Amino acid sequence: MKRLFLILLLLATPALALDPSEMLSDPALEARARVLDHEIRCVKCQSEAVASSNADWARDARRIIRELITDGKSNDEVLDWFHERYGDFVLMTPPRRGTTVLLWWAGPILLLGGIGLGWMTIRSRVRAAPAADLSEDEEKRLAELLDKSP
Repeated sequence: MKRLFLILLLLATPALALDPSEMLSDPALEARARVLDHEIRCVKCQSEAVASSNADWARDARRIIRELITDGKSNDEVLDWFHERYGDFVLMTPPRRGTTVLLWWAGPILLLGGIGLGWMTIRSRVRAAPAADLSEDEEKRLAELLDKSP
């Protein structure tokens, strides 16, 4: 029973990130804010969205998101606001352009390169010439050495 409680507690921790006092009274605006919460990265935590972070910066970011939405800003304008101040890193899915193209394609390129390297290694081992048979002199010498071995 304790394990079940612990598992449920761990699963519910991201839900504790949003304080009820931060929520907007209009459900449609709050739904937009929650979508944006998942699209903006916490610059302090660096690996999670502001929706699931309890860091001070994430709380401030959630507050700013809701302020911008209530001021009538669109989702793109809110994302642009954060992007202007913090750069590509603040976006959970950075744009595919210029310097980020390498980041988007690095994984598939390295995977294909590794597969190609493995395939070439296997092919080179298969093509390796078998060892030549011993000449008569070498066979006699081998027999002599084997006879002398203790």
